[in-house]
Amino acid sequence: MIALTALTKPGPFDKRTHELGTYLGIRREGKLVAMAGERLKIPGYTEVSAVCTHPEHTGHGYARLLMTEVIQRILDRGETPFLHVREDNVRAIELYHRLEFTRRALLYTVVLRKDSA
Repeated sequence: MIALTALTKPGPFDKRTHELGTYLGIRREGKLVAMAGERLKIPGYTEVSAVCTHPEHTGHGYARLLMTEVIQRILDRGETPFLHVREDNVRAIELYHRLEFTRRALLYTVVLRKDSA
């Protein structure tokens, strides 16, 4: 999971992120090639997180398949799925629109890290 998110950069994903919710994946020849899951939860809402596909495996509908399952699980709990995406991630935005997500807000984020010096 760490290797796939490091390669595809779907957003923040650290070694314990998978503990925040259910993550589903697709493997080919024992290698994780696509995944999606749940992360941030606030009352009534759950974030769809870490939607990513290895570049050598795009175009097979893996992200759509995984997202459809993750979204259905969220809806089955009576919650509303939400997500965030970088503005330059055109391919993902097109998929999200096909899955009936709509743009709600443009957010600016800053990542702060402790200086190692």
